[in-house]
Amino acid sequence: QLKDLREKTQAGFADCKNALEEAKGDMKVATEILRKKGFEKAAKKSDRETGQGLVESYVHQTGRVGVLVSLLCETDFVARTDEFKSLAHEIAMQVAAMNPKDVSVLLKQEYIRDGSQTINDLVTSTIAKLGENIKVGSFSREEI
Repeated sequence: QLKDLREKTQAGFADCKNALEEAKGDMKVATEILRKKGFEKAAKKSDRETGQGLVESYVHQTGRVGVLVSLLCETDFVARTDEFKSLAHEIAMQVAAMNPKDVSVLLKQEYIRDGSQTINDLVTSTIAKLGENIKVGSFSREEI
């Protein structure tokens, strides 16, 4: 169960173990416990300055839609991680597919790969995993 929970949530070993113990072995309850703890961790980090990050580009396979997204974090170390790069790519694809008018609308949208969560939930779960504040700086979308 511990291995399955870690694979599903990407949470740390100790966090998964504690969540499973608290949930008395119920995977669904343990997943919800980890999700809530992730939101709590993210809330504590929300005031931290985000002076690093990266710009991600995405061009849809048709070549008719292109997106640039700036994703910000606290340190260049986190900006170079696969998780951070993956988040930036997912956000760029979201912008290409859903064409939000601004960042606040983007954050409220259902995630195109998983309608049970929003883009804000996706960012928050990455904050919990990486331990740093993350913000979507801006984006630009072009379409022919």
